[in-house]
Amino acid sequence: MKKVLFCLVILTVFTFSLLAGGRRAAPGSSTNYIRFAWWGNTVRDERTRRVVSIFEQQNPGVTVETETTNWDEYWSKLNTQAAAGSLPDVMQQDYAFITMYNNRNLLVDMDQFARNGSINLSNWPKDIVDSGRLGGKLIALSLGTNTWGIGVDPAILQRAGVTVDDTNWTWKDYEQIALTVFRNTGVQTMPIAEFDQIVEHVVRQYGTSMFSGNGKSLGWSSNAAALAAVKEILLDMQLRLKAAGALYDPEDAFIAVAMEEYPLSNGKTWNNYHWSNEHTGNQEAAGTPLEYYICPTVNGNKAPYGTYLQPSQFLSMLSSSKNQDLGAKFVNFFLNNLEANRILMAERGIPAPTDVRSDLASRVDPAMKYMFDFINRVTPFTSPIDPPAPDSVDEVRDMTRAILLQCLTGQISADAAMTQMVRTANDVLSR
Repeated sequence: MKKVLFCLVILTVFTFSLLAGGRRAAPGSSTNYIRFAWWGNTVRDERTRRVVSIFEQQNPGVTVETETTNWDEYWSKLNTQAAAGSLPDVMQQDYAFITMYNNRNLLVDMDQFARNGSINLSNWPKDIVDSGRLGGKLIALSLGTNTWGIGVDPAILQRAGVTVDDTNWTWKDYEQIALTVFRNTGVQTMPIAEFDQIVEHVVRQYGTSMFSGNGKSLGWSSNAAALAAVKEILLDMQLRLKAAGALYDPEDAFIAVAMEEYPLSNGKTWNNYHWSNEHTGNQEAAGTPLEYYICPTVNGNKAPYGTYLQPSQFLSMLSSSKNQDLGAKFVNFFLNNLEANRILMAERGIPAPTDVRSDLASRVDPAMKYMFDFINRVTPFTSPIDPPAPDSVDEVRDMTRAILLQCLTGQISADAAMTQMVRTANDVLSR
């Protein structure tokens, strides 16, 4: 609902912004002044301001005005600034909203600054750079790398006598591991509770995408092999695990709870599905060492890969800025400078530049070092990220989630559930 309201409001405010010419009042006219906005928390805010201070010290006479709020207030504040024609010069950007900003020509194509050397992308993996492209324009640069996988309690697997090579395990292997763990320890498997990341991971292995190019339908509805694979993994496999007693209670699993209440945190399941930047939090909640695995695959982890690296957040430059050269210099410093990143310490995610990542790998704590190593290990098994999801994705998730739960609790068949989920998703997306 927040996202829907955001979209309605931003349509209005962006119109005002364009009518206002996208310009902001003095001191924005100074060639030595820019504004930088981000959403954050106490740790992020303190570290970011220290980096800004160093940038100012290294560039005498330059002023970087900082603006930070929490997530909800951040987007509301930017709406107001857009209406007043006073957007910042550089902003922290999110994958969910980047298309909306780009469609209204509010973001700078930073390729020009990459070409003239103001922003150095020589140490950036191409896939990560391209994750910030839309319509051929480089309108964002990743602040941190993230991916989807499975958190695992290795002590439970050891008790069960199970070993896993996550670089080539399949969903068939996963099912057998789940059955073995339950048989040898009594510990169950966490249900797949969403019609989203796992489904996307599966369909990408068939050379298709979660959503169509225009976002008005699922991108794999007419792909018979992808449809069959989704049904097998999301429905049939889970129903077999449930019949064997190995699946954790779906009704409990579908309830949103704090990390400390996750079944994995309490030893009730051996696994959980989450983003890589959530893994250290899951480990703290569990109070025991956890491992993080690449998702099982249909094809033994061969191309085309289902896994992708996703920016946890971006930096973007605003087209209304009068000081884009200085903005580019600041973006380059913030993303590529070793001293700056030794202060930021990957709080926003695993840095994209390989030299920065290598430098920090020996400086971060063991839990973060583990995730650095994981991103390096998973990268060869990834393919480029798909375009951002349509605005209606939250409604799709909610409505299909209810159908999935009905199936896993025996109210409807797997065939009926699959048909209903696909039809429902396409109906919502087509509006």
